[in-house]
Amino acid sequence: MVQDISRSIEACAAHYGDEAEAVREYLRGGQARALALPNRGLLRFGADGNIHADILSAYSEYGFYVFEGALGSTEIADLKADLEAMRKTFPTHMGAETDAQGRPALGTQNKAMTLQWARPLSDPLGGTELANGRHQVKLFEPKADASAPAASPFYLAGSLQFSDACLRLYAHPQLLKLVEAVNGKDFTPFHEGLFIKDAGLGAAVSWHQDGDTHWNSPDFDEDIHGFNLMAQVYGSTAVNGVWVIPGTHKHGRVDIVKLVSDAGTERLPEALPIICNPGDVVINNRQIVHGSFANTGFEPRLTANFGFHKRSSVLGVTGAGIHADAATFDAAFIEERSRILGVAIAARQQRFPEETPYNYAPLAKTEFMWDAEVQAGLLDYNLMDLSI
Repeated sequence: MVQDISRSIEACAAHYGDEAEAVREYLRGGQARALALPNRGLLRFGADGNIHADILSAYSEYGFYVFEGALGSTEIADLKADLEAMRKTFPTHMGAETDAQGRPALGTQNKAMTLQWARPLSDPLGGTELANGRHQVKLFEPKADASAPAASPFYLAGSLQFSDACLRLYAHPQLLKLVEAVNGKDFTPFHEGLFIKDAGLGAAVSWHQDGDTHWNSPDFDEDIHGFNLMAQVYGSTAVNGVWVIPGTHKHGRVDIVKLVSDAGTERLPEALPIICNPGDVVINNRQIVHGSFANTGFEPRLTANFGFHKRSSVLGVTGAGIHADAATFDAAFIEERSRILGVAIAARQQRFPEETPYNYAPLAKTEFMWDAEVQAGLLDYNLMDLSI
């Protein structure tokens, strides 16, 4: 059942003045079109034990697929409890060194990128040169409530070092079988993080395509820049969720400035929202045109994001330098970054001993453990993110 967001649609539309009715129609129409697509359902397997061919076909056609109920109630509860506890360790405000209890705040011990902040309901990336200029246009920035803070948490990079529940989810055996089906048994990690879209505060992410390195490659294909798995802790709606233009992952760079100009609005008519309930997980191609509007509604969104690549996309490649400093990814670098998969599998086995763990082929002969010492060793693991 899709949650009723009528109040949030009205709250969103109220920010747009004379365009309010057009915004209502856009949000409602987008939701209806999204739910009508044949790219959602259970994570199904064929008689051979592999991901059902219909799922892979639909993912290839549309560039995303919603796996309904992919996470069990225990895992959802673990995530909620863990993430709520983690938020208590956030800095009291942007730039603060301590949390609300006076302890060193999350991220203060890190060299790598961690917690990022944004002005409430702003579009911090749109129309700037940040992230190699991929966010070509700035989205509408509604006026936040007078009680809103000057800045609110927006994104947490390197999430696996801060959340055991996220680390365990990263090793979900059925989801990793999906990763294998798309990227091969020798797939690699990319980057992990949490998108934080608090109700009435969450910032926009302007229309963009991810990926920088391979747009002009002679080997270009629809999977060359990888994909993200997006696990929804509280759900995702037309107001707070990611919108995509289906099929745009296949054809290379898109002139988004022209798209917006031709449409006469930032509400691109071919786009639709990714609609999810709590516990749903989305596979979303990084090359698809996507973005999200400021969260002017009443429902929060917290997305646990896990990215993956084909090994051929990263081996011998110099990184784009967005999620981590640019580096050339040789076999040793990739193996070291991939070790966190082994750690995650070991951590998940302790929490869910009845499961058959995923067997990650590149590290099948390496034994991994999970304890407090291993956890401490994850500090700044994301300095080696395979950003392309």
